[in-house]
Amino acid sequence: MDQIARRPILTSLPNILTYGRIVAVPVLVALLFFYDSAAARWAAVALFIVACITDWLDGYLARMWQQQSNLGRMLDPIADKLLVGATLLMLVYTRDINGWSVWAAMIILSREILVSGLREFLAELNVKIHVTQLAKWKTALQFIALAMILAGPAADAYVPGVTQAGLVILWMSAILTLFTGYDYLKAGVRHAIER
Repeated sequence: MDQIARRPILTSLPNILTYGRIVAVPVLVALLFFYDSAAARWAAVALFIVACITDWLDGYLARMWQQQSNLGRMLDPIADKLLVGATLLMLVYTRDINGWSVWAAMIILSREILVSGLREFLAELNVKIHVTQLAKWKTALQFIALAMILAGPAADAYVPGVTQAGLVILWMSAILTLFTGYDYLKAGVRHAIER
């Protein structure tokens, strides 16, 4: 593919939204690491929500405008995993996720690493595993839980219990994570044995 043909793929709006989601990750981490204020929390929540919206919007626009590309297919799950993983780590660091709920965070992170490895292995075998509806629900629950926990102390001042509700939803997403991770693992093992 020559340079002129590559340019529209690199600069398509869906891919730019994905780049933006990746760039949002270090900004979100900096807000939680360097600042301990309600304003920083609300800024982190706003940035996280915008990033979550771009996760849906980039795929929607790519399909609608027929701008789907291998670059987008590669970067989209990476951007999602970076966003979720970094947010989970920072919420454990700030102790918004603590005690038994750290296990929910570990389940989610472990599944993301497992699925990334399985996808890489299956790609070498030219096997594609499509995202299930259950996996989409899992992602939605993760985004909702993390937004609520991010708002945490700042939101609890206005609506008590936001953090606790976010932790309950985090556990729900961790349980769905186990089911969807098992589906990927089962498919990976089956293809490995067959080959």
